[in-house]
Amino acid sequence: MIKLIKNGVYYLDGRLVREREAFIVEAKKQEAIKGTITYSILKDHNKGDEENLKIKFDALASHDITYVGIIQTAKASGLREFPVPYTLTNCHNSLCAVGGTINEDDHLFGLSAAKKYGGNFVPPHLAVIHQYIREMQTGCGRMILGSDSHTRYGAFGTMGVGEGGPELVKQLLSDTYDIKRPQVVAVYLKGKPKKGVGPHDVAIALVGATFKNGFVKNKILEFVGPGIKNLTMDFRSGIDVMTTETTCLSSIWETDEATREYYRLHGREGDFRELHPANPAYYDSAVVIDLSRVEPMIALPFHPSNAYTVREVIDNAKDILGEVEAAGNRLKGEGRKPFRLLDKIKDGKVYVSQGIIAGCAGGTYENVAEAAEILRGKSCGNGEFSLSVYPQSQPVFKCLMDNGYASTLMESGAVLKTAFCGPCFGAGDTPADNAFSIRHTTRNFENREGSKLGEQQLAAVALMDARSIAATAANGGVLTPATEVEFVKKVKKYYFDKSIYERRVYSGAGHPKPEEQLIYGNNIADWPEQIALTDNVLIKAVSVIDDPVTTTDELIPSGETSSYRSNPLRLAEFALSRKDPAYVGRAKAVKALEEERRTSGAMPEEVLREAGVEIPANTLLGSAVIARKPGDGSAREQAASCQRVLGGIANIALEYATKRYRSNLINWGMLPLVCKKFDFKVGDYILIENIRALIAADDPVITATHISGGKANKIYLTVGSLTPEEKKIILSGCLINYNKK
Repeated sequence: MIKLIKNGVYYLDGRLVREREAFIVEAKKQEAIKGTITYSILKDHNKGDEENLKIKFDALASHDITYVGIIQTAKASGLREFPVPYTLTNCHNSLCAVGGTINEDDHLFGLSAAKKYGGNFVPPHLAVIHQYIREMQTGCGRMILGSDSHTRYGAFGTMGVGEGGPELVKQLLSDTYDIKRPQVVAVYLKGKPKKGVGPHDVAIALVGATFKNGFVKNKILEFVGPGIKNLTMDFRSGIDVMTTETTCLSSIWETDEATREYYRLHGREGDFRELHPANPAYYDSAVVIDLSRVEPMIALPFHPSNAYTVREVIDNAKDILGEVEAAGNRLKGEGRKPFRLLDKIKDGKVYVSQGIIAGCAGGTYENVAEAAEILRGKSCGNGEFSLSVYPQSQPVFKCLMDNGYASTLMESGAVLKTAFCGPCFGAGDTPADNAFSIRHTTRNFENREGSKLGEQQLAAVALMDARSIAATAANGGVLTPATEVEFVKKVKKYYFDKSIYERRVYSGAGHPKPEEQLIYGNNIADWPEQIALTDNVLIKAVSVIDDPVTTTDELIPSGETSSYRSNPLRLAEFALSRKDPAYVGRAKAVKALEEERRTSGAMPEEVLREAGVEIPANTLLGSAVIARKPGDGSAREQAASCQRVLGGIANIALEYATKRYRSNLINWGMLPLVCKKFDFKVGDYILIENIRALIAADDPVITATHISGGKANKIYLTVGSLTPEEKKIILSGCLINYNKK
C-alpha cells in the first residue's frame, strides 16, 4: 500500500528511479534539484539566497481564534494597512456559546479591522477557513500563509504553510518568513482507489507510515505520478489537508485539466497554470502510494498515526481495542474511574456511539454526497448512535440541497449543520464519557473532542472516511467499512454559486479605510509587556512532561478556552490545565519572585545556596516547561505565549515536534533549548551564564549548571540554528519588542 524510499530519487519519464540506478552525472543532478515544482515556487517568492530563504507570501488567512491576537500584535508594532490580501474567517468561535458576548465581540473587531486595514471578512457559518481559501484565494504557483496548522492548498497548485500568529505579523509588517531550504519528498501516486475508499483512507495510511519515524518532518511533499489523474479535486484536497499530521512543512501537487476545471467552475480560470516537475527532477526521498491497494482505514485514539484497516480492527477487536483501552487508563492514572472501550464489542461486532463528518477534511461535496448515497433509503436508528454532517461552506451546502443529498441524509436521521470547525477541536458534538466516536475530521488527540481528563472524563475518538462512517450509520452503529456495502458511487455534478459570497463577505483587500475605528469588546486586551533577555538566566522547571510527544492541545487546551484567546492573561489561566493542573500556580510563583527580586535584589530559595551556586548580577529568573518532544499539532501561538505571559523564558526538550512550535517560542522571546539527556524534575534550576553573548555568537554548545536535589552539575544544551532576525527577537524579549526597536 505505502512504500518509503529513504535515499534520493529522480522523477524520470513519469516514474521514480533510485539515484544509484539513474546514472546521472553531478552537473545534471544539480539541474534536476532545481527541477521540482517546489523549487520553482520557492524561488519565485524568495528574497534571500539559495539556502537561506526569505519568503514573501501572496496572501494570509486566519480564523477567529487567532486573528485578534495577530492584529493586536501587528498594531503594537506599527501596522498601518494589510500589505497583502488577508482573509479573516469565523469558523472556530462561531457558536458564540461560551463567555457571554466575547465571541461576537471578536467578530465585530475582525470586521472593523478588515475595514480599517483593508482585508476580507467571512462571517460565521458561511465557510470553514480552508474551504473559503480554496474557493476564492488559491492560484497555481502561489504561496499562502495561515495561522492554522491545516493551511494546505497543494492540490490546487498553491503552497500553503500553517504557522503561529507571529509569522503572519511579520508578513503584515512586510518582513519575511525565514527558513533553511527544506528537503523535498516525492509522493508518487499510482493506481486507482477502489469503490468505498475515500481520501481519509489514503491520508490515514500516509500519516501512519510517516509520522512516528519522522520521515517527512519539516519537509515539503510533492505529489506526482499517474495516479493523480484518477482522483477528483475533492479527493486530492482531502488527502492534502491531512499532510499536516505527517509534520511536513507544506505540500504541492502536479496540476492538470481537473485543476483547470476547478478554477473555471469557480470563475477563476485565470488563476490556473500547469505545474509539473522537470524531466528529470531530483527528490531527497520518496513515498510511493498504490491507491488500488488502500483499504478503508481507521486512526484509533489517541493520534491520527494510530492507523489500522477497519477490517483489521473488526477481526482483532479484543486485542487492538484492548491496547487503546490500556493507553486510556494510563492517561487517567491509577485510582480513577476506568476508561472502557472493550465494552463496545458485542457478539463479535464493534459498536460506535457517534459519527461526525465535518470541517476542512470531511465536509467536501463529494464526501457528503457519497455518504448520502450509502444512506439512501436506510436509517441511522433511534438508539445511542447519532450522525452529524457539517458541509464545509454555504455554496457546498446549497449544491447538496439542490441536488437532493441534504434531504436524503435528513431522511436517514442524520442532522445537517452549518460550516463549523468545532467538532475537530472540542467546541461541538462532545461525546459522552467513554463513548466511541468516529469522525472524518483532522485530529483525535486525547480530550481534543471536548472531554475533560481533570474531571475524569475521557472519550474515544477515531478518524475514518465519510464513506465508512455512513456505512457504519447504515448498519445501526456497527463498525463497517464502506467497501462492504452496496451503493451508487456516481454523484451529481457540483456547481458553485459565487453570489452567496458576493452578497455576504466583506471584500476589502487592498482598500484600507484608515478613518475606521477598531471595535473592542471588554475581553480584548493588549499583550502585557515582556522583559528583554538579560546577560544570564536562572530557569526553574515548573512542569516536566515525560510523554513521548506533547501536543499543543495539552500545552493550551482547545474547546472552551478558545473564547479567551483575545485576552492573554485570562487565557494563560488554562495553560497545561489538562496535563499538569499545578503548572499555572508554580509559574505564577516564579514570576512573582522575579518581580520581587527586581525591587529587593533577593535571590530565590535555599536550594541554590545548598548547592553552592552563586547567582551573578543581571540575571533573569523565569520558568520553563520541560518535555521530551513538545509542539505536535496545532499552529496556535498561544501554546507559547501563555507560558510567556506567566513568566516563562524557555522550553527544554530532546527535540521539537514541529518547526512552527519552535518558531512560536522564538517569536515570544523564549529560549528553544535542546538537551541530550532527559533528567529533570519539577523544582530543578538551570543557570545559564552569558546567555546573551552565546545567542549572539550562535554558539553551538551552551554550558549550563543544573541544580537538583541540593547538587549542581554541568549540562550541555543548544538552541540550534537561529537566523539573525531570530537572535534579535530572543534578545529583545519577543517579536513586539523587536519591532518596536
